[in-house]
Amino acid sequence: MDREQHPEVEYYPAETTRTVPFSAAVRVDKMLYLSGQIGIDDAGDVLPGGIVAETRQAMENIRATLERYGSSLDRVIKVTVMLADMAEWMEMNKVYVSYFSKHLPARSSMGTTGLALGARVEIECIAVLD
Repeated sequence: MDREQHPEVEYYPAETTRTVPFSAAVRVDKMLYLSGQIGIDDAGDVLPGGIVAETRQAMENIRATLERYGSSLDRVIKVTVMLADMAEWMEMNKVYVSYFSKHLPARSSMGTTGLALGARVEIECIAVLD
């Protein structure tokens, strides 16, 4: 999109050591749309430890991205969770809910046949800007 024709849209590049074909987030007016986050560390590697460790790291990555671009977990209105194995849904939920102290956003969860880098969970969200 041409920024001069659509100044209300801003694309924020992914800050990663890997080359990825997507933006980390896109701002449209007062809304922030985050790309899916998996439980990777600063080196771009999936954390060991399974669904609990990966969910915690994915949520920390989401928190950092939201704060970097002017929002917060308290401003998240919609979340989509993709799981490599729906049998891990309850374990993921135990970690997930600990990140939302003021409210629980609307959410969809689904099972997949696989996620990038062999991850167990990928989480994306939509938030309102502060």
